[in-house]
Amino acid sequence: MVVYWEYAFAENALLDGTLLFLALRCARMKVRPARLVLSAAAGGAFAVLFPLLSLAAWAAYLVKFLAGAALALLAGSGTLRAHAVLVAAFFALTFAFGGILTAVYSFFGIETQNGTGFYLERAPVALIVCGAVCFAIAVCAGARAAWKFVAFRKHLLLCTLTAGERTVRWTGFADSGNCLNFRGNPVSVLSAAGVFALFGAHPRAVGRMTLTTVNGTRTAPVFRCDRLTVNGASASPYLTVGEIGGEFDILLYSAMTEGKHEAAHDT
Repeated sequence: MVVYWEYAFAENALLDGTLLFLALRCARMKVRPARLVLSAAAGGAFAVLFPLLSLAAWAAYLVKFLAGAALALLAGSGTLRAHAVLVAAFFALTFAFGGILTAVYSFFGIETQNGTGFYLERAPVALIVCGAVCFAIAVCAGARAAWKFVAFRKHLLLCTLTAGERTVRWTGFADSGNCLNFRGNPVSVLSAAGVFALFGAHPRAVGRMTLTTVNGTRTAPVFRCDRLTVNGASASPYLTVGEIGGEFDILLYSAMTEGKHEAAHDT
C-alpha cells in the first residue's frame, strides 16, 4: 500500500481548519486567521505522524483527545470558559461530521474479497465538499439560533406584583427597547388580562401616557401597584397596557438591563 503523506496532510488540515472555524463560531470567539491556519496545519501533521506511533489502545485514545484539545486551544484566544466551550464544540462537531462521512463512505463503499481483505471505494470528492458546505451552513445557523435563545432566556426575570390584597407572580422580560417613563418614573408594560388579574374589573388609573409603536400612536392608562419585585429587588411600580408576547407576561423597562430610561409623553 502506498500512502501519499502530502495528500493526507492537506485533507486533514482542511477538515481540521473547517471544524475549528465552526467551533470558534459556536463559542462566539474571534476567528484569528493566523492561529486558525497554524492549528489546522498542526492537525494535519498530527494525522500524518500518529500512525507511526506504537501505542496501546487506551494510550492512543488519550493522545487523540489531548491533541484535539490542544488544537482547539491553539486556534482560540479568550477566557477559560470560552476555551472550554470551544473544546467541547470542536469535539462535538468532529464526532458529528465524522459520523456523516462514515455514512457517506458506507453508502458508496463496495466490498470485494481479494484474498487480502476488502477494498472500500471512496465517495466522490464533489459530494464530500458539498456535504461539508451544507454541514457548515447548518452549524452556523444552529449556533446563531442557540445563542439568540440563550440571550433571550437571560432576560427573563421572575416578577412579583402586589396591589391591595392581590399578589401575582409572572415572568417578565427585561427589554432594552422599552424606554417609557411616567412623570420621571420608569414604566413597565402589562397586558390587558394582566391588568384585570392584578387590579380587578375596575382598575384605577393614575394618569395617561402616549405610546408610539409600529401600529401607530395611542394613549394608554397608567396604573400603580403597591409593590413590584424583580428577582428579589424592588422596581418601579408603574404599569401601562400593551401587547405582550406569549413567553412572558410583563415587559420590564430598559433600566433593568441598561440602568437608564428615556422620556415619554404623559398626561
